[in-house]
Amino acid sequence: MIADQIVTGLLTGLIYGLMALGLSVIFGVMRIVNFAHGEMAVVAMYGAWAAFRFLGLDPLLSLLPIAALMFCAGYALQRGLIQPFVDRPDYMQFILLISLALILTNGALLIFGPEARGIQVDYAFDSVEIGPLLVDKVRLLAAVAALVLTGILLAFFRFTLTGKAIRAAADNRIGAQVIGLDIKKLYAVTFGIGTACLGAAGALMSLLVDAMPRVGPEFTLLSFVIVIVGGLGSMAGALAGGVLIGVAEAMAGTLLEPSLKSMFSYGLLVLILLLRPQGILGERA
Repeated sequence: MIADQIVTGLLTGLIYGLMALGLSVIFGVMRIVNFAHGEMAVVAMYGAWAAFRFLGLDPLLSLLPIAALMFCAGYALQRGLIQPFVDRPDYMQFILLISLALILTNGALLIFGPEARGIQVDYAFDSVEIGPLLVDKVRLLAAVAALVLTGILLAFFRFTLTGKAIRAAADNRIGAQVIGLDIKKLYAVTFGIGTACLGAAGALMSLLVDAMPRVGPEFTLLSFVIVIVGGLGSMAGALAGGVLIGVAEAMAGTLLEPSLKSMFSYGLLVLILLLRPQGILGERA
C-alpha cells in the first residue's frame, strides 16, 4: 500500500516537475518570476479539454500541438509585452504579470464558466502491474510523457546552438551581447520554451484534475514551492523538487489526511530553507 502510494507520488511529481520547469527556465535566463505561471497552465488544460471534447483527441496526442501553440503565444507575449519590463524594477514586473494572471483567470471564467471541465479517457480506471506494484495507467503514461519531454528539453539546452546561446545569455548577458547574440530574441525563445512546458504539463494535468479558473494560483504556488525546494534556476532541481513534493503529498494523503497534503509540502519547503537555502540542486549565490 505504501509502496504503491510512493510510486503514485513519484509519477505525479514528474508532471509537477515539468510544470515547474517552465518557471525555472524563465527565471534562470531572464531573472523574471512569472506570476501568471499557473494561469497559463490552466489555459493549456482548457485547450486539452476542448481538443478532447470537440476533436476527440487524447491529451497525450494533443499535448504537442498545445505546447507548440503555447510556445508561439509565449514568444509573442515576451516580445510585445514583457520585453520592455525586463530592465525595470521588480515591482513593475510583478504588477505586470499579476495583471496578466487576472486577465487569464477572468477570461477563462468568462468563456468556460466556473464549472469544472474534466476529461474521461477510456483507460481512466485501468491499472498496470509492475512486479508487486499496481500503478494507475493514466499517471504512468502522463509521467512517461513528462519525463521524455524533460529529457528533450535538457538535451536542447546542452547540445543545440540555440540552447547554448541561451545558456550563455543566462551566464553573462553583457558578454553575450558583446559577441553578437540577439538577447531580445533569445529571451523571447526562452519565454516561449517556458510557456511550452506549461502547455505540455497542462495537457497532462488535465488527465488528473479538472480544469477550473480558480486552480491557477494553486499551480503557481505549487511551482514556486517546487523550484525553491529543487533550486531556483536549476532545471534538474525543478524535476527533483517535483518528485519530492509529489511523494510528500502522496505519503501525507496515505498516512494522515488528503487535506494535509499542502501542509506537508510547505513543511518540506521550510525544512529545505532552514537546512539548504539554495535548494537541493541550487548553487549558493
